[in-house]
Amino acid sequence: MKSILASLCAFACLVALPAFAQEPVKGGTLTMIAQPEPPILVSAFNSAAPIGVVSTKIFEGLLTYDFDMNPRPVLAETWKLSADGKSITFNLRKGVKWHDGKDFTSADVQFSVLKVWKELHPRGRSTFAKVTAVETPSPTAVIIKLSEPSPPLLSALSGYEGQILPKHLYDGTDIAQNPWNNKPVGTGPFVFKEWQKGNFIQLERNPNYWDKGKPYLDRIVFRIIPDASARAAAFETGEVLLGGFSPVPLSDVKRLEGTAKFDIETRGYEYLAPMFLIEFNLANQYLKDKRVRHAIAHAIDKDVVVKTIWFGFGKPAVSPVPSVLTQFHDPTVPKYSFDPKKAEQLLDDAGFKRGAGGKRFKLVHDFLPYGADYQRTSEYIKQALGKAGIDVEIRSQDTAAFLKRVYTDNDFDMTTNFFYALPDPTIGVQRIYWSKNIKKGVPFSNASGYSNPEMDKVIEDAQVEHDRKKRREILNRMQQIAADDIPVLDLFEVRFFTLASKRVQNHTSSAEGVYASFSNVWLKP
Repeated sequence: MKSILASLCAFACLVALPAFAQEPVKGGTLTMIAQPEPPILVSAFNSAAPIGVVSTKIFEGLLTYDFDMNPRPVLAETWKLSADGKSITFNLRKGVKWHDGKDFTSADVQFSVLKVWKELHPRGRSTFAKVTAVETPSPTAVIIKLSEPSPPLLSALSGYEGQILPKHLYDGTDIAQNPWNNKPVGTGPFVFKEWQKGNFIQLERNPNYWDKGKPYLDRIVFRIIPDASARAAAFETGEVLLGGFSPVPLSDVKRLEGTAKFDIETRGYEYLAPMFLIEFNLANQYLKDKRVRHAIAHAIDKDVVVKTIWFGFGKPAVSPVPSVLTQFHDPTVPKYSFDPKKAEQLLDDAGFKRGAGGKRFKLVHDFLPYGADYQRTSEYIKQALGKAGIDVEIRSQDTAAFLKRVYTDNDFDMTTNFFYALPDPTIGVQRIYWSKNIKKGVPFSNASGYSNPEMDKVIEDAQVEHDRKKRREILNRMQQIAADDIPVLDLFEVRFFTLASKRVQNHTSSAEGVYASFSNVWLKP
């Protein structure tokens, strides 16, 4: 309990508090936005953003992370890395129960690491690639054994990235199709109650939560409101109190902020470090030519995208590793300034001259259906590439169809999408470029089909290098290769915001933001 209190005190120091801090008030219903509607309610093997918003209130990880990315205890009370870096011992919290009353034990952690994260998670297959075994000497002790040191591993154990599933409900089943994915059973502060598709998802307070006295809220109701203007109206009427990932039209932000009824919070996304990008399908007859990809990079004005479409809630990307990851970011990578003439010349050099009507060839563009800003970005790309003679057809669909089209059927030419870089490039960035992460049916993986032996070696060297200086040099090389080959084109570093009624307290208390458990959130009367 002392370690928990210490962690909460650390969080409190990081959050701006009024002169006289109020005692949390128990009770009440927090209404939140979950948009788009999540396809399932488990993040352990599907990293889609809206799933994480809901599932992290139900499930937990071994650790959480403060704003400086320091690990803090959750289901693990203590942990220790061996001197050779090849094993990590976790002492688990005693007396934790799954929502169905079964005991949480080390067997659940073992199962989740070996059968879920390593095999099914789009990032976990690389993050946990060096895990050779998970020993369970007692119900409350776990030892993760590694073939080689794995520096990023301790950054990947949050309730979103390293979500622990109940072995007794998943072992021996088709995990991705398990019916419990839609009526989840976790250890977290809130218990699944009801899901009315297209309307709401309701969670209730867990009366047997291990952190006594928590959570403060009686329930959380996630509203499904597809129309962005309708979401803004719901905030104004008080129907909705909180939403993450920039839940209202960016054009409405200043007006809502001017009412003095809301907090506009840009913190809480440090753990995710989101990047907006274009994925290229390298099986396409045109896009497989690197000169075409370079031409597209020169044809797009990143400043226009950020300032005009995204109202400044972003920063033009330089490297595949966002600048917020200061210890890894390399600003010296090859850059592609907005240069329409150079784009034209590269396309000519590649042999794709203008033909009838000034057109060179046609590409179909699919955008992640997370809101009007994504569609407007696609419309700008269509316009920009059209000026270079590339005819672009924009295609839209719901989230489930998008994920299937891109990551299962490989039926796309290019997309606009966003990825999480996360605290370490080995966790969030390498999955885009590692050939071993070309996995059919795994969302947010290497959909482009990019394979470069030199890149593979650099990625695999970075996975195990323990010397910080040497690892930085390896990761710099990774960024240089990626920026030259550009199987994906990084457009801008996303600056998401959380919109919250001033009644909602402690909504952003760590680097995990709306992916936190919300056990500490409470409502002012």
